[in-house]
Amino acid sequence: MWKSPARIARIGTLALAAPLFALAVPAYAEVPQVVASIQPLHSLAAMVMEGVGEPALLVRGTASEHGYALKPSDMRAIETAKLAVIIDTGYETFLAKPLKARGDKIVTLAMADLPGLTVFEPREGGVWEAHDHHHKHDHDAHGHDHHDELDGHVWLDPHNAQLMLSALEAELSELDPANAATYQRNAEAARAKLAVLDGELKTKLAPLAGKSYVVFHDAYQYFEARYGLTPAGSITVDPDRSPSAKRMAALKDKLVAAKAACVFREPQFPAAIVDTLAKSANARVGLLDPQGAALPPGPALYPALLGNLADSLTKCLGTP
Repeated sequence: MWKSPARIARIGTLALAAPLFALAVPAYAEVPQVVASIQPLHSLAAMVMEGVGEPALLVRGTASEHGYALKPSDMRAIETAKLAVIIDTGYETFLAKPLKARGDKIVTLAMADLPGLTVFEPREGGVWEAHDHHHKHDHDAHGHDHHDELDGHVWLDPHNAQLMLSALEAELSELDPANAATYQRNAEAARAKLAVLDGELKTKLAPLAGKSYVVFHDAYQYFEARYGLTPAGSITVDPDRSPSAKRMAALKDKLVAAKAACVFREPQFPAAIVDTLAKSANARVGLLDPQGAALPPGPALYPALLGNLADSLTKCLGTP
């Protein structure tokens, strides 16, 4: 393309001025690389980092954090990250060795350790009675040595998520002071959004109080405790193991006795077991997704995840 002599002169002047302009711009530290273990934590991190950077995500879609195997791309993300956002290495066991190997080169933000977090012990067995529900764990007294006593699905209580947003804001601001004001604004806006969502969910789920149902595995007690729901039990304790015939029979009896309307499956696990139990107890089949498997990763995922849980419960249990 032909350029006039005047335009060539202007280009040359700009080229000479560019290095001087670069010297006049303050040098900001590079935005720290962040890696998150699962989609809900990735979404919370993305909320705080919005407009600054994007965290990397390890466990995607219908993959399950239970028994997850790291891929080479995952290992590369961990190797370059300055901050790892996890529940706890006792929950994401696949991260214990890689994070330990990085030592003090990476900050590990374990959400299960946050002061003030609502934390419950896992429930035992496949059929729950009223006294089995929501045994609160003495978090501050036990600390790191008792993570095997924790139910790791802590993100399903939006109040817990608000504490996680604050922790993310603090860690990111320390690693990246140049963007601390943005992290603070983002975290404040996200906490306010979750407070509004929490109120909406309380109103929506209130009519479901006392309605019995069965879930695939015990992933929802934080959500259930927050909104006063009454599950009858879980098909399996360990989602990687098939339930025994004895457990299936006990669950069927419980469903029939409680007149439970629904059995909920999950997208990460086979539906055949759920279908069998529901058919034997003349119950409907619903879908609960604790991870947001079908949702695109990003800042909108976490609120949509909670909203979808409420919609699924209402759709199945609210049907006459």
